[in-house]
Amino acid sequence: MRASDVSIIALCAALWSVLNATLAPIFWRLTHMPFLCDLLAIVSLMLGVWWVRRLGTATLIGIIATILNFALRPGAIHFLGFTAASVVFDLLTRACGYERCFSPRLGPALLLALGMASTWIAGLLIGAFFMGGRVPVLTFSLLHAAGGLIGSATGLVLVKAIEARGVRPAAGA
Repeated sequence: MRASDVSIIALCAALWSVLNATLAPIFWRLTHMPFLCDLLAIVSLMLGVWWVRRLGTATLIGIIATILNFALRPGAIHFLGFTAASVVFDLLTRACGYERCFSPRLGPALLLALGMASTWIAGLLIGAFFMGGRVPVLTFSLLHAAGGLIGSATGLVLVKAIEARGVRPAAGA
């Protein structure tokens, strides 16, 4: 990996963890809906994968964000569900192919599906292991998937806005 790749990974992880530690708890207390957590996750993962386009990118973003999140909110162990979602997103984008994921034709639909699948996994894990039976797991996981859909749409808009400014991932990505 190049230095610019490491920088992007660190920036995406820092963005995700700081916003998750500050804004997500407020949103959760007001709504008891997980949408914001998923939005932050997928936007950060999508931006990092769009730029770096290497296996391990989303996983590293997720691991670093998890470490930072635990430093900022030590009791938030449910974040491990998002760590798993990062690995899933990493594997799915690699399996589908980065060029296909970010192509104008198939990319948007593919990334919407991959974002939903990844956050659905997060919701399953969080609901089953960290909510202590307080929520119906299937419903909770589907709410996470809806948050992943919103995050994927937001991430796509951000990637398209960055591309419209003439910014492209570095050659060799």
